[in-house]
Amino acid sequence: MKLSSPEFKNGYAIPSEYTCDGKNIPPELIIEDIPENTKTLALIMDDPDAPSGTFVHWLVWNIPKETKGIKKGEKIFYPQGKNDFQKNSYGGPCPPSGMHRYFFKLFALDASLDIIESRFRRSYARAYNFTGAFGWDLSKSNSKSLNIKNTFQKAIVKIY
Repeated sequence: MKLSSPEFKNGYAIPSEYTCDGKNIPPELIIEDIPENTKTLALIMDDPDAPSGTFVHWLVWNIPKETKGIKKGEKIFYPQGKNDFQKNSYGGPCPPSGMHRYFFKLFALDASLDIIESRFRRSYARAYNFTGAFGWDLSKSNSKSLNIKNTFQKAIVKIY
């Protein structure tokens, strides 16, 4: 499974257009090589470098397995959860200071999630991470100069 973006390379700076410093819209994301037994996909974007702990910027689930990606600034019609900005939508990078990493995590789920009615069941997922970075000092420099090591991670995770 692979998640990428033509807007920035894995481990490089996220252009300011996709941040609170710009239009604050989701970047284009490309989804490839979905595992055979996948029923739906889920996407989480978070910032593990936030001062108060991991800060969630975007939660989307029940994305059809046939989905090949999300277009730049596309209105999302799949269920979205409340992020740490207290909104049910994309919230772009907006660090209080310094440079932060932002992980786009794609999950291949073996079931649809019935989160609205709070009926959770164990579901196994394959996860694929794609990472970008943004910081006030970084946004004014050459966006291709930052490279974060070990940002592609594959893992088996349990969703409860």
